[in-house]
Amino acid sequence: MAKKRPQTKAKRPQITDGQIPVVGAREPCPCGSGRRYKACHGRAAAHAVTELVHRPFEGLPGECDWVALRELVPAATAGLTLKDGLPEGVPSVTLATVLPMAWPALRRDDGSVLLGLQNDTSSGDISRDLADTLQRALAADPGTPVQARRAPAGGPRLQDLLAPEAAFEPVVHSGFEFWVPDPENATPDVTASLERANAAAIPTVKLSGVDSAYWCETPEKNHLRWVMPYPEEQLLDALARLHAAGRSSLGEGTRLVGSFRAHGLTVPVWDLPSGVGAEDVEKPAAEFAERLAPALDTDAPLTPDERRARGGLTNRQVTLS
Repeated sequence: MAKKRPQTKAKRPQITDGQIPVVGAREPCPCGSGRRYKACHGRAAAHAVTELVHRPFEGLPGECDWVALRELVPAATAGLTLKDGLPEGVPSVTLATVLPMAWPALRRDDGSVLLGLQNDTSSGDISRDLADTLQRALAADPGTPVQARRAPAGGPRLQDLLAPEAAFEPVVHSGFEFWVPDPENATPDVTASLERANAAAIPTVKLSGVDSAYWCETPEKNHLRWVMPYPEEQLLDALARLHAAGRSSLGEGTRLVGSFRAHGLTVPVWDLPSGVGAEDVEKPAAEFAERLAPALDTDAPLTPDERRARGGLTNRQVTLS
C-alpha cells in the first residue's frame, strides 16, 4: 500500500508591515496570518490611532502659541509655511482657531486654505489629524469645506509638513469676520454661524512684551493666561518659590491663582481686576519673567512655606487636555 504523502498547506504570500493595507475589521488580515484584521495587524493600527501624544505640537515653531490657540484663544489666525512650498493654485495656508460650522478645513474660492485648530479629533495625535486634514484641503476643489475623518495610522504629522525654520506669528482678532472676505456673498448658514461665534467670543489680547501670554476679559474679572515651555515640575517649584516670597503677582489687586495643564505644557493663570487691561500688564509681565528666570535655575530643596505654596498651586491645577 502506497504511503500517503504528508500534506502541506500552500504558503500565502507574506506582506511586510509597511505594506499592509487597511481592510474591514472582520475581513481576513492581508498579511496572510489567517486571522481577522481586527485581531491581527488591525490591533496595532487601532493602538497607533488611539495612543495619546501628550505634546502634539512639540518641535513646531511657537509650540506655546499652538497650545494657546488650541485651548485659550477664541479668534486668531496664523500663516503657515509648508516645507515643500505651496502647491500650484494654493496662494496661502492659514491656521484658524475656529471655522464656520466647525469645518476642519476650507478651500476658499481663490484656492487658499484655512485649517481649523479647535475641532475634535479622532485619534490621540492632534498633529497627525491636522496634517491629514491639511493634505486633503490642499487637494480639495476650490470653494469646498473638508469633512472630518479618522486619519490613517502612520500618516504624516504637522512636523513633517511645515517648515521648521518658519516663524509662527498668531494674530488675535476681536471676532470671526476673517471667515468671510465678501460678507454679501456669504451663505445664510455661514452668516448665522458667524453671529453665534462673535456673540460667544471672549475679548482676548496677546501681550507683545513676553512670549505666549494672553490677556482676556470676563464679566467679573480679567485674567492673564501664560503658556510656558518649561518642564512642569521645575516650573511649579519656581512659581512656588516666588509665591511664598510674595513675588508672584502682577501688581496691586492681581493674584496667581493656579494653572492649566494643556498638551504637555503648563499655563499659569493670574486673576486681574476688571479695570486692568492688556496694556496695564505688559510691564508687570516682563518684570515677572525676570524674577522667574533665577527661580527656575534654583535647585535647592523647597522650604516648608514653599512646599505649602506649591501644594496650593497644584491643588488648583486643571488639566485641559
